[in-house]
Amino acid sequence: MAIADLGDWMDDNTGPHIIWYVKRLSANDTLANGSHQAGPYVPKTVLFDIFPSLNKPAAKDPDAWFDLHIDSHSGDTRKVRAVWYNNKYRGKTRDEARLTNFGGKESALLDPESTGALAVFSFHRDSTDNASVCHVWVCDTEVEADLVEERIGPVDPGEWKLWSVDRQERDLFLDAKPARSSCWMGPDEIPPGWLVKFPSTMEIIQHTLLMRPSHGIQVDKRLMKRRECEFEIFRSVEQAVELPQLRKGFSSVEDFVSRAQTILQRRKSRSGRSLELHAKEIFVEERLLEGVDFQHQPESEPGKSPDFLFPNESSYKDMGFSPENLRMLAVKTTCKDRWRQILNEANRIDQKHLLTLQAGVSEGQFREMSEANVRLVVPEPLVSDYPKSVRPHLQTLESFIGDIRLLNISRKPLAK
Repeated sequence: MAIADLGDWMDDNTGPHIIWYVKRLSANDTLANGSHQAGPYVPKTVLFDIFPSLNKPAAKDPDAWFDLHIDSHSGDTRKVRAVWYNNKYRGKTRDEARLTNFGGKESALLDPESTGALAVFSFHRDSTDNASVCHVWVCDTEVEADLVEERIGPVDPGEWKLWSVDRQERDLFLDAKPARSSCWMGPDEIPPGWLVKFPSTMEIIQHTLLMRPSHGIQVDKRLMKRRECEFEIFRSVEQAVELPQLRKGFSSVEDFVSRAQTILQRRKSRSGRSLELHAKEIFVEERLLEGVDFQHQPESEPGKSPDFLFPNESSYKDMGFSPENLRMLAVKTTCKDRWRQILNEANRIDQKHLLTLQAGVSEGQFREMSEANVRLVVPEPLVSDYPKSVRPHLQTLESFIGDIRLLNISRKPLAK
């Protein structure tokens, strides 16, 4: 559908007693992994917020049925079940929430090709505060996803967000993960200058390095732990800076909207650069010399600037330097559609490497990437989110760095 249709849909599904649950569909949510538990994951706390009547630990697998309309794919309407599998309270181990009864691959939500797509669930609550109907939009393109994120802020893989127009102040600081970890900073722990001028992403990452040093931590796990820590620091600083103003109130709706947009744009800026800057710091820690073994944001061709070139821009532009010894790494948090953006970068390098945090792709998506000579670099903790047939063809960040080291060795002249 047209972008205008999505804009109208968001307006039509925004209002009192309407709450959005937004996430990027993982391979475990769709049928991309062949999971027997196919259906979007919903945290138990969120399910209880949307369906308070389900919070019955004494009942066996309490559930609620409601009408679900996938408006982005007209005609996709069905009765869906919200269920809390709670046999943990009867001596077993299961304690999770699910939405089920979507009807298999016929549903746009379970279609493997929807893996990585941003999905917006708009729950309309009745007089009992339980949802009676849900309207869904599955974003086919990142252009659509961008339009949603302009309203609610970025939603990264593995995260989720609740949003409603009648509780925006709360929603601005509603965490998608447990509120406080060891990286959360109280106001007295935050550098005073940060409370006056909000720190840059690089400043926060430098602080993350102090809290999550590299000693004894494998590369891929280091990347994931640091990114979580950095996000926690970001959110704690954001709360310390912005919450007092929100509690103080605003003189007009326009003032509140302006402040909210500043917060959302800052979040979007941080999300866009975070992974790239973490990767750069890890390259340095792994004894790759910047400007010698790798180069960040070089110019490959006029107007083209890949995230990383190996070994460096001068080698790339030296026509006597063998293309077989060149590598390019692009960095994109999600890659459902955005992987195509890298195809015209670094023309001398046939195979493009792409580092991503997307929690899985479909076999069809992966086949299309492979045919375009794009190889995915995925942190090891996320590999199990991909279909079994795809996993052997993925490269971890540690493996990629190992290949760069081998190239460096091969370039060095033999000692006489």
